[in-house]
Amino acid sequence: MNFNVLKQKFAQYKIVALLVAVALIWLFFSWRTGGGFISPRNLSNLMRQMAVTGILACAMSFVIIAGEIDLSVGSLLGLLGGAAAVLDVTHNMPLPATVGIVLAAGLLLGMFNGYLVAYAGIPSFIVGLGGMLAYRGIVLGVTGGSTIAPVSNGMVQLGQGYLPDLPGTVFGVLLLVVAVFLTWRSRANLARHQLPMRPLWQDVLRLALIALVLFAFVRTLNGYEGIPYPVLLLLVLLGVFSYVANQTVFGRRVYSVGSNMEATRLSGIDVRAVKLWIFGIMGLMCALAGIINTARLAAGSPSAGTSAELDVIAACFIGGTSMRGGSGTVHGALIGALVMASLDNGMSMLDVDAYWQMVVKGFILTLAVWVDVVTRASRR
Repeated sequence: MNFNVLKQKFAQYKIVALLVAVALIWLFFSWRTGGGFISPRNLSNLMRQMAVTGILACAMSFVIIAGEIDLSVGSLLGLLGGAAAVLDVTHNMPLPATVGIVLAAGLLLGMFNGYLVAYAGIPSFIVGLGGMLAYRGIVLGVTGGSTIAPVSNGMVQLGQGYLPDLPGTVFGVLLLVVAVFLTWRSRANLARHQLPMRPLWQDVLRLALIALVLFAFVRTLNGYEGIPYPVLLLLVLLGVFSYVANQTVFGRRVYSVGSNMEATRLSGIDVRAVKLWIFGIMGLMCALAGIINTARLAAGSPSAGTSAELDVIAACFIGGTSMRGGSGTVHGALIGALVMASLDNGMSMLDVDAYWQMVVKGFILTLAVWVDVVTRASRR
Protein backbone atom coordinates (compact mmCIF):
# COMPACT_ATOMS: atom_id res chain seq x y z
CA MET A 1 0.00 0.00 0.00
CA ASN A 2 1.56 3.31 -1.10
CA PHE A 3 1.46 6.53 0.91
CA ASN A 4 -1.38 8.14 -1.09
CA VAL A 5 -3.64 5.13 -0.57
CA LEU A 6 -2.79 5.20 3.14
CA LYS A 7 -3.75 8.88 3.34
CA GLN A 8 -7.07 8.19 1.63
CA LYS A 9 -7.84 5.32 4.00
CA PHE A 10 -6.98 7.50 6.99
CA ALA A 11 -9.25 10.28 5.72
CA GLN A 12 -12.07 7.75 5.29
CA TYR A 13 -11.66 6.19 8.74
CA LYS A 14 -10.39 9.22 10.68
CA ILE A 15 -12.75 8.69 13.61
CA VAL A 16 -11.70 5.05 13.94
CA ALA A 17 -8.06 6.13 13.95
CA LEU A 18 -8.87 8.72 16.61
CA LEU A 19 -10.55 6.11 18.82
CA VAL A 20 -7.49 3.90 18.45
CA ALA A 21 -5.36 6.88 19.54
CA VAL A 22 -7.56 7.34 22.63
CA ALA A 23 -7.19 3.64 23.46
CA LEU A 24 -3.41 3.88 23.17
CA ILE A 25 -3.32 6.99 25.39
CA TRP A 26 -5.41 5.21 28.02
CA LEU A 27 -3.25 2.08 27.85
CA PHE A 28 -0.08 4.13 28.28
CA PHE A 29 -1.36 6.10 31.27
CA SER A 30 -2.88 2.97 32.80
CA TRP A 31 0.51 1.26 32.55
CA ARG A 32 2.35 4.24 34.01
CA THR A 33 -0.12 4.68 36.89
CA GLY A 34 -0.44 1.00 37.75
CA GLY A 35 -4.06 0.91 36.61
CA GLY A 36 -5.06 4.02 38.53
CA PHE A 37 -5.90 5.94 35.35
CA ILE A 38 -8.69 3.53 34.34
CA SER A 39 -10.15 3.14 37.83
CA PRO A 40 -13.89 3.99 37.95
CA ARG A 41 -13.22 6.98 40.21
CA ASN A 42 -10.61 8.53 37.91
CA LEU A 43 -12.62 7.88 34.74
CA SER A 44 -15.61 9.54 36.40
CA ASN A 45 -13.44 12.57 37.21
CA LEU A 46 -12.02 12.52 33.68
CA MET A 47 -15.47 12.54 32.11
CA ARG A 48 -16.62 15.36 34.37
CA GLN A 49 -13.51 17.40 33.51
CA MET A 50 -14.12 16.77 29.82
CA ALA A 51 -17.75 17.91 30.00
CA VAL A 52 -17.02 21.66 30.03
CA THR A 53 -14.68 21.43 27.04
CA GLY A 54 -17.13 19.09 25.31
CA ILE A 55 -20.08 21.45 25.74
CA LEU A 56 -18.09 24.26 24.14
CA ALA A 57 -16.75 21.95 21.41
CA CYS A 58 -20.32 21.09 20.30
CA ALA A 59 -20.94 24.71 19.35
CA MET A 60 -17.37 25.51 18.28
CA SER A 61 -17.54 22.73 15.69
CA PHE A 62 -20.43 24.63 14.04
CA VAL A 63 -18.44 27.88 14.14
CA ILE A 64 -15.37 26.33 12.51
CA ILE A 65 -17.42 24.34 9.97
CA ALA A 66 -18.95 27.67 8.89
CA GLY A 67 -15.44 28.99 8.26
CA GLU A 68 -15.19 31.21 11.34
CA ILE A 69 -13.39 31.12 14.71
CA ASP A 70 -14.23 32.39 18.20
CA LEU A 71 -11.36 33.15 20.57
CA SER A 72 -13.59 34.70 23.23
CA VAL A 73 -15.21 31.50 24.52
CA GLY A 74 -12.86 31.03 27.49
CA SER A 75 -13.37 34.58 28.75
CA LEU A 76 -17.11 34.44 28.04
CA LEU A 77 -17.31 31.20 30.03
CA GLY A 78 -15.52 32.92 32.92
CA LEU A 79 -17.80 35.96 32.73
CA LEU A 80 -21.05 33.99 32.65
CA GLY A 81 -19.88 31.53 35.28
CA GLY A 82 -18.89 34.46 37.50
CA ALA A 83 -22.27 36.10 36.89
CA ALA A 84 -23.99 32.86 37.93
CA ALA A 85 -21.98 32.82 41.16
CA VAL A 86 -22.79 36.48 41.90
CA LEU A 87 -26.52 35.95 41.32
CA ASP A 88 -26.48 32.81 43.46
CA VAL A 89 -24.27 33.93 46.34
CA THR A 90 -24.62 37.70 46.51
CA HIS A 91 -28.25 38.10 45.45
CA ASN A 92 -29.56 34.70 46.68
CA MET A 93 -31.55 34.30 43.49
CA PRO A 94 -33.46 31.02 42.96
CA LEU A 95 -31.54 28.51 40.85
CA PRO A 96 -34.02 28.42 37.90
CA ALA A 97 -33.92 32.23 37.67
CA THR A 98 -30.11 32.27 37.84
CA VAL A 99 -29.82 29.66 35.09
CA GLY A 100 -32.39 31.43 32.91
CA ILE A 101 -30.74 34.85 33.24
CA VAL A 102 -27.25 33.50 32.54
CA LEU A 103 -28.41 31.48 29.51
CA ALA A 104 -30.23 34.52 28.10
CA ALA A 105 -27.14 36.68 28.64
CA GLY A 106 -24.98 34.08 26.89
CA LEU A 107 -27.31 33.99 23.90
CA LEU A 108 -27.37 37.79 23.63
CA LEU A 109 -23.59 38.16 23.94
CA GLY A 110 -23.07 35.41 21.39
CA MET A 111 -25.46 37.10 18.97
CA PHE A 112 -23.64 40.39 19.57
CA ASN A 113 -20.42 38.68 18.45
CA GLY A 114 -22.31 37.24 15.49
CA TYR A 115 -23.67 40.65 14.55
CA LEU A 116 -20.18 42.13 14.52
CA VAL A 117 -18.99 39.33 12.25
CA ALA A 118 -21.97 38.90 9.94
CA TYR A 119 -23.38 42.41 9.65
CA ALA A 120 -20.55 44.77 10.67
CA GLY A 121 -18.05 42.81 8.57
CA ILE A 122 -15.39 42.53 11.27
CA PRO A 123 -13.27 39.34 10.91
CA SER A 124 -14.24 36.75 13.51
CA PHE A 125 -10.62 36.45 14.65
CA ILE A 126 -10.61 40.14 15.65
CA VAL A 127 -14.06 39.96 17.25
CA GLY A 128 -12.96 36.93 19.27
CA LEU A 129 -9.67 38.53 20.26
CA GLY A 130 -11.41 41.71 21.38
CA GLY A 131 -14.00 39.70 23.28
CA MET A 132 -11.31 37.62 24.96
CA LEU A 133 -9.82 40.79 26.44
CA ALA A 134 -13.07 42.64 27.14
CA TYR A 135 -14.98 39.76 28.75
CA ARG A 136 -12.01 38.90 30.96
CA GLY A 137 -11.90 42.51 32.11
CA ILE A 138 -15.63 42.51 32.83
CA VAL A 139 -15.45 39.31 34.88
CA LEU A 140 -12.70 40.87 36.99
CA GLY A 141 -15.02 43.81 37.58
CA VAL A 142 -18.07 41.66 38.31
CA THR A 143 -16.26 39.47 40.83
CA GLY A 144 -14.05 42.21 42.22
CA GLY A 145 -11.05 40.06 41.32
CA SER A 146 -11.91 37.59 44.10
CA THR A 147 -13.50 34.15 44.23
CA ILE A 148 -17.26 34.13 44.87
CA ALA A 149 -18.12 31.24 47.20
CA PRO A 150 -19.77 29.13 48.41
CA VAL A 151 -22.56 28.62 45.87
CA SER A 152 -25.85 27.01 46.89
CA ASN A 153 -26.24 23.25 47.23
CA GLY A 154 -28.68 23.21 44.33
CA MET A 155 -26.09 24.70 42.00
CA VAL A 156 -23.37 22.41 43.33
CA GLN A 157 -25.53 19.42 42.38
CA LEU A 158 -25.51 20.55 38.74
CA GLY A 159 -21.76 20.03 38.59
CA GLN A 160 -21.16 17.38 41.24
CA GLY A 161 -24.34 15.28 41.27
CA TYR A 162 -24.68 11.75 39.86
CA LEU A 163 -27.42 9.77 38.17
CA PRO A 164 -27.99 6.60 40.28
CA ASP A 165 -27.24 3.11 38.95
CA LEU A 166 -30.69 2.05 37.75
CA PRO A 167 -31.62 5.31 35.97
CA GLY A 168 -28.12 5.33 34.49
CA THR A 169 -28.60 1.82 33.10
CA VAL A 170 -31.99 2.80 31.68
CA PHE A 171 -30.40 5.85 30.09
CA GLY A 172 -27.75 3.66 28.44
CA VAL A 173 -30.44 1.36 27.05
CA LEU A 174 -32.36 4.35 25.69
CA LEU A 175 -29.22 5.60 23.93
CA LEU A 176 -28.84 2.22 22.24
CA VAL A 177 -32.50 2.24 21.21
CA VAL A 178 -32.06 5.69 19.69
CA ALA A 179 -28.96 4.50 17.78
CA VAL A 180 -30.89 1.50 16.40
CA PHE A 181 -33.83 3.71 15.42
CA LEU A 182 -31.65 6.28 13.63
CA THR A 183 -29.79 3.53 11.76
CA TRP A 184 -33.08 1.95 10.67
CA ARG A 185 -34.47 5.34 9.65
CA SER A 186 -31.37 6.15 7.62
CA ARG A 187 -31.51 2.83 5.76
CA ALA A 188 -35.25 3.23 5.15
CA ASN A 189 -34.78 6.73 3.69
CA LEU A 190 -31.98 5.53 1.40
CA ALA A 191 -34.06 2.58 0.23
CA ARG A 192 -37.11 4.78 -0.42
CA HIS A 193 -35.09 7.10 -2.63
CA GLN A 194 -33.22 4.15 -4.22
CA LEU A 195 -29.85 5.46 -3.10
CA PRO A 196 -26.82 3.27 -2.38
CA MET A 197 -26.38 2.17 1.23
CA ARG A 198 -23.80 0.36 3.32
CA PRO A 199 -24.01 -3.43 3.60
CA LEU A 200 -26.29 -4.51 6.43
CA TRP A 201 -23.44 -6.26 8.25
CA GLN A 202 -21.56 -2.96 8.59
CA ASP A 203 -24.49 -1.31 10.34
CA VAL A 204 -24.99 -4.34 12.56
CA LEU A 205 -21.29 -4.30 13.49
CA ARG A 206 -21.48 -0.58 14.18
CA LEU A 207 -24.48 -1.02 16.48
CA ALA A 208 -22.74 -3.91 18.25
CA LEU A 209 -19.72 -1.67 18.91
CA ILE A 210 -22.00 1.11 20.17
CA ALA A 211 -23.70 -1.38 22.51
CA LEU A 212 -20.32 -2.56 23.79
CA VAL A 213 -19.10 0.99 24.42
CA LEU A 214 -22.35 1.96 26.19
CA PHE A 215 -22.19 -1.16 28.36
CA ALA A 216 -18.59 -0.43 29.38
CA PHE A 217 -19.39 3.27 29.89
CA VAL A 218 -22.41 2.71 32.16
CA ARG A 219 -20.83 -0.19 34.04
CA THR A 220 -17.63 1.76 34.74
CA LEU A 221 -19.38 4.92 35.96
CA ASN A 222 -21.86 2.90 38.01
CA GLY A 223 -18.81 1.30 39.60
CA TYR A 224 -18.12 4.65 41.28
CA GLU A 225 -21.23 6.73 42.03
CA GLY A 226 -23.12 6.80 38.74
CA ILE A 227 -23.17 8.98 35.64
CA PRO A 228 -22.19 12.59 36.53
CA TYR A 229 -24.85 15.14 35.60
CA PRO A 230 -22.44 17.17 33.42
CA VAL A 231 -21.67 14.01 31.41
CA LEU A 232 -25.38 13.29 31.08
CA LEU A 233 -25.92 16.82 29.77
CA LEU A 234 -23.04 16.43 27.33
CA LEU A 235 -24.53 13.23 25.90
CA VAL A 236 -27.87 14.98 25.41
CA LEU A 237 -26.14 17.87 23.64
CA LEU A 238 -24.25 15.41 21.44
CA GLY A 239 -27.57 14.01 20.27
CA VAL A 240 -29.13 17.44 19.73
CA PHE A 241 -26.18 18.93 17.83
CA SER A 242 -25.69 15.79 15.74
CA TYR A 243 -29.37 15.84 14.81
CA VAL A 244 -29.22 19.53 13.87
CA ALA A 245 -26.06 18.98 11.81
CA ASN A 246 -27.32 15.93 9.90
CA GLN A 247 -31.10 16.16 9.81
CA THR A 248 -32.07 19.85 9.59
CA VAL A 249 -32.00 22.58 6.97
CA PHE A 250 -30.01 24.82 9.31
CA GLY A 251 -27.32 22.15 9.68
CA ARG A 252 -26.98 21.76 5.92
CA ARG A 253 -26.69 25.52 5.57
CA VAL A 254 -23.87 25.62 8.12
CA TYR A 255 -21.86 23.16 6.02
CA SER A 256 -22.78 25.02 2.84
CA VAL A 257 -21.61 28.38 4.21
CA GLY A 258 -18.28 26.88 5.19
CA SER A 259 -17.82 25.03 1.89
CA ASN A 260 -18.62 27.92 -0.46
CA MET A 261 -20.10 31.04 1.09
CA GLU A 262 -20.53 32.95 -2.15
CA ALA A 263 -22.36 30.09 -3.88
CA THR A 264 -24.56 29.70 -0.79
CA ARG A 265 -25.42 33.40 -0.87
CA LEU A 266 -26.22 33.32 -4.58
CA SER A 267 -28.55 30.37 -4.01
CA GLY A 268 -30.77 32.62 -1.89
CA ILE A 269 -29.67 31.63 1.61
CA ASP A 270 -29.23 34.43 4.13
CA VAL A 271 -25.60 33.73 5.03
CA ARG A 272 -25.49 36.54 7.58
CA ALA A 273 -28.43 35.12 9.53
CA VAL A 274 -26.79 31.69 9.61
CA LYS A 275 -23.59 33.16 11.04
CA LEU A 276 -25.55 35.26 13.53
CA TRP A 277 -27.26 32.17 14.95
CA ILE A 278 -24.08 30.12 14.97
CA PHE A 279 -22.43 32.65 17.26
CA GLY A 280 -25.63 32.92 19.29
CA ILE A 281 -25.54 29.17 19.92
CA MET A 282 -21.85 29.48 20.82
CA GLY A 283 -22.72 32.10 23.43
CA LEU A 284 -25.52 29.91 24.80
CA MET A 285 -23.10 26.99 25.22
CA CYS A 286 -20.60 29.31 26.93
CA ALA A 287 -23.32 30.16 29.45
CA LEU A 288 -24.15 26.51 30.01
CA ALA A 289 -20.48 25.56 30.37
CA GLY A 290 -19.91 28.50 32.72
CA ILE A 291 -22.75 27.37 34.99
CA ILE A 292 -21.44 23.78 35.02
CA ASN A 293 -17.89 24.94 35.70
CA THR A 294 -19.00 27.15 38.60
CA ALA A 295 -21.12 24.31 39.97
CA ARG A 296 -18.26 21.81 39.65
CA LEU A 297 -15.85 24.11 41.51
CA ALA A 298 -18.59 25.26 43.95
CA ALA A 299 -17.32 28.80 43.37
CA GLY A 300 -17.06 31.53 40.78
CA SER A 301 -13.42 32.29 40.00
CA PRO A 302 -12.20 35.33 38.01
CA SER A 303 -9.61 33.07 36.36
CA ALA A 304 -12.16 30.44 35.25
CA GLY A 305 -11.96 29.58 31.57
CA THR A 306 -8.43 30.91 31.08
CA SER A 307 -7.04 29.35 27.87
CA ALA A 308 -10.21 27.24 27.51
CA GLU A 309 -10.58 28.49 23.94
CA LEU A 310 -7.30 26.78 23.02
CA ASP A 311 -8.47 23.41 24.35
CA VAL A 312 -11.82 23.76 22.59
CA ILE A 313 -10.36 24.72 19.22
CA ALA A 314 -7.74 21.98 19.54
CA ALA A 315 -10.49 19.45 20.34
CA CYS A 316 -12.34 20.39 17.15
CA PHE A 317 -9.22 20.16 14.97
CA ILE A 318 -8.12 16.89 16.56
CA GLY A 319 -11.62 15.52 15.99
CA GLY A 320 -11.44 16.14 12.25
CA THR A 321 -13.08 19.56 11.87
CA SER A 322 -11.28 21.25 9.00
CA MET A 323 -9.65 24.60 9.65
CA ARG A 324 -10.83 25.63 6.16
CA GLY A 325 -14.47 25.06 7.03
CA GLY A 326 -17.15 22.93 5.40
CA SER A 327 -16.12 19.66 7.03
CA GLY A 328 -16.36 18.15 10.50
CA THR A 329 -18.63 16.35 12.94
CA VAL A 330 -19.85 17.01 16.46
CA HIS A 331 -18.96 13.53 17.70
CA GLY A 332 -15.46 13.96 16.25
CA ALA A 333 -15.05 17.20 18.23
CA LEU A 334 -16.11 15.40 21.42
CA ILE A 335 -13.60 12.62 20.81
CA GLY A 336 -11.02 15.38 20.37
CA ALA A 337 -12.13 16.83 23.72
CA LEU A 338 -11.67 13.36 25.24
CA VAL A 339 -8.12 13.26 23.87
CA MET A 340 -7.32 16.65 25.43
CA ALA A 341 -8.92 15.74 28.76
CA SER A 342 -7.12 12.37 28.82
CA LEU A 343 -3.77 14.04 28.25
CA ASP A 344 -4.44 16.62 30.97
CA ASN A 345 -5.64 14.00 33.45
CA GLY A 346 -2.91 11.45 32.72
CA MET A 347 -0.03 13.93 32.79
CA SER A 348 -1.34 15.42 36.03
CA MET A 349 -1.45 11.94 37.60
CA LEU A 350 2.15 11.41 36.50
CA ASP A 351 3.12 14.80 37.97
CA VAL A 352 4.40 16.05 34.62
CA ASP A 353 5.58 19.66 34.76
CA ALA A 354 3.08 22.22 33.46
CA TYR A 355 5.40 23.42 30.70
CA TRP A 356 5.73 19.88 29.32
CA GLN A 357 1.95 19.54 29.33
CA MET A 358 1.73 22.69 27.21
CA VAL A 359 4.42 21.39 24.85
CA VAL A 360 2.62 18.07 24.36
CA LYS A 361 -0.77 19.71 23.73
CA GLY A 362 0.77 22.18 21.29
CA PHE A 363 2.43 19.33 19.40
CA ILE A 364 -0.86 17.38 19.25
CA LEU A 365 -2.71 20.44 17.90
CA THR A 366 -0.07 21.05 15.22
CA LEU A 367 -0.13 17.38 14.25
CA ALA A 368 -3.93 17.43 13.93
CA VAL A 369 -3.88 20.45 11.59
CA TRP A 370 -1.08 18.86 9.53
CA VAL A 371 -3.16 15.69 9.17
CA ASP A 372 -6.10 17.79 7.98
CA VAL A 373 -3.90 19.50 5.36
CA VAL A 374 -2.43 16.21 4.14
CA THR A 375 -5.73 14.31 3.95
CA ARG A 376 -7.45 17.19 2.19
CA ALA A 377 -4.67 17.31 -0.40
CA SER A 378 -5.10 13.57 -1.00
CA ARG A 379 -8.78 14.07 -1.88
CA ARG A 380 -8.15 16.66 -4.58
